[in-house]
Amino acid sequence: MTISDLIEQMLNEMLSSSDGSVEIRRNILANQLNCVPSQINYVIKTRFTPERGYYIESRRGGGGSVTIRRVETGFDNFISYLISSVGTTLDYPTANAHLARLLDSSLITKREASIMAAALSDKSILSGQKNEARAVLFKNMLITIINS
Repeated sequence: MTISDLIEQMLNEMLSSSDGSVEIRRNILANQLNCVPSQINYVIKTRFTPERGYYIESRRGGGGSVTIRRVETGFDNFISYLISSVGTTLDYPTANAHLARLLDSSLITKREASIMAAALSDKSILSGQKNEARAVLFKNMLITIINS
């Protein structure tokens, strides 16, 4: 098991034993795991992303701390959160990560995820600004899901 896997496992255990939110101090956790604080940052930035259903809040000063919150996967709450988090551009890998999260949370079916992935693919978008078009399409799909 790599140090990144160990950090992820420890943070997931902390989240599971709490109310879905945990505040950590990078330096203290790094000392416990015998690693450098930048390894903690790396794991948080790559494995606890909005696409995977997490919200990260970082505080500087006083040793610095990071709060990791698992986003509620209640149907309307989570889809509303996705709509607001997408922004004005969306690349295909990120769109697929969002679809995987929706599928894992049972908010869409496998068939719906496949149809959405096909519509969001580069092959389906003829515009020169594919990421901008993809963001608009994805948001409209999510709005349709909420309204149906």
